[in-house]
Amino acid sequence: MVKVHTLAKAIALSCGIVAAAGASVAQAAGFPDRPIRVIVPFAPGGSTDIIARLVTTRMSQELGQPMVVENKGGAGGAIGAAEAAKAAPDGYTLSIATVSTMAVNPACRPNDLPYDPIKDFQPVTNFANTANVVAVNPKFPAKDFKEFLEVLKKNPNKYSYGSSGTCGVLHLMGESFRMATGTDIVHVPYKGSGPAIADAVGGQIELIFDNLPSSMPQIQAGKLRAMAIAWPERIGSIKDVPTFADVGLPVLNQPVWYGLLAPKGTPMDVVNKLRDAAVVALKDPKVVKMLDEQGSAPSGNTPEEFAKEIQSQYDWARDVVKKQNIKLE
Repeated sequence: MVKVHTLAKAIALSCGIVAAAGASVAQAAGFPDRPIRVIVPFAPGGSTDIIARLVTTRMSQELGQPMVVENKGGAGGAIGAAEAAKAAPDGYTLSIATVSTMAVNPACRPNDLPYDPIKDFQPVTNFANTANVVAVNPKFPAKDFKEFLEVLKKNPNKYSYGSSGTCGVLHLMGESFRMATGTDIVHVPYKGSGPAIADAVGGQIELIFDNLPSSMPQIQAGKLRAMAIAWPERIGSIKDVPTFADVGLPVLNQPVWYGLLAPKGTPMDVVNKLRDAAVVALKDPKVVKMLDEQGSAPSGNTPEEFAKEIQSQYDWARDVVKKQNIKLE
């Protein structure tokens, strides 16, 4: 009798599991049935915002529902990211991930960040990658990367490099460069890339670490000279500029990225449906062309691959911050 009762409970339990699974599939099959909110944790008009709107507009066509971008800037992306982390895990509130929100902020603010970049999110896919560059004022006494490194090593603490701000991704890139090359260059933080570029062009600083798209006009105009780029391969419009891997520094060959996140606990069938729509969008020739105009290249990797990408950058940022004793001012 006990065995029959146990068997009955087992059957009931298995039926419950099947019913629950069926409900989940039915839910995913009907997803989305209303607009999807996409939080961009930065102000309108920047690269993150432009790429998010470009890709999600095309995704909306594939999903049959609007994807509505909301800009929630502040605290280096922490305000928007924190709000996204607390959203219901149903696929209707998503957010855009960057190296800043998922790696640099957690490394620089380990004790007061209102979200956990690894535990609070379910990666969907990386939308696009963008190259970084180290460039110099044309009067700098070096024509190529080998000469550039020789000059820096022979003149410790003589030359200054600009970044978009203390404990930003470009500051960490500069410090990672120092570690990898054994050079001593002085960091000068700016409030954004624009003022740093202006001072590098004007000669107030000799070097700059930057996202390639914002420096490219000055490089092409001959007002800055690119020494190396962080990118998998050379770029056609500046094909004479080597990648960091080309010059024996693969650890520095890290582009920045812009990806899509869901809150942790979002059903994987919903996540996969979102990723599939993103892949379609990222193969659209119009989207590819517009990304190229932004200095970016489409990705569309799997949730698992994007999770590894995030973890890798998170570990890199923590390592640089710890070894270089970087503090937020």
